[in-house]
Amino acid sequence: MQSKLIIIIALFAGFFLSCKNKNASTTKVSFCDTLCMKDSLKFADSSNKLKPYVYISAKNCSGDTLTWGYAGQNKNIVFNYRLNKDYTRCSFKDTAFALLVFNTCENGRGYFLRFSFGKKASFKKSSSAINNFDPKFFVANDLLAYTDKGNILVEDINTGKQALMTFGQALDFDFDAIHETLDSVNITPGRIWAKAKINGEWKTLEKNITLQ
Repeated sequence: MQSKLIIIIALFAGFFLSCKNKNASTTKVSFCDTLCMKDSLKFADSSNKLKPYVYISAKNCSGDTLTWGYAGQNKNIVFNYRLNKDYTRCSFKDTAFALLVFNTCENGRGYFLRFSFGKKASFKKSSSAINNFDPKFFVANDLLAYTDKGNILVEDINTGKQALMTFGQALDFDFDAIHETLDSVNITPGRIWAKAKINGEWKTLEKNITLQ
């Protein structure tokens, strides 16, 4: 009788652990119905006479090359991210720069890339972006938000002015499963609010900010 009881307890324990692990894995969100990126993406500013554009070619179910430029010149880099057009956007500031914002198909990780069109191209990348494609992340449309693990940093897309709110310490982020550490945010030009796991406990943080 005792041995049967031990077997039953062991079965329940195994079932509980398997459910727990399954739930943990679901924190890694996919932003695509399929992991295969079949179509290339093109963004252009048709209102500008030089028609600046950004083009992402697709190959073997993934992005292949990122090309940006305007009439008479272009640049390109390897681009091996899988995207969904519904979770990708691109904006242009004349021919000064383009800003590409996206969450990947594989796990919903947020990125942004900002690249200039000049002969000496500058390039900025964040692989820890807090993008408003995620329904739990409200970020005003003219803002970029990202984290360096110890802070939430905010930048005005048009002016480059910045502000931040600290977590008070560096947090243990897995950016492929960001909601394990950062549950939600609400970010406007005047305020940052966030719910984050700090020292094993969920805490809400809030700060009024001035972009400068």
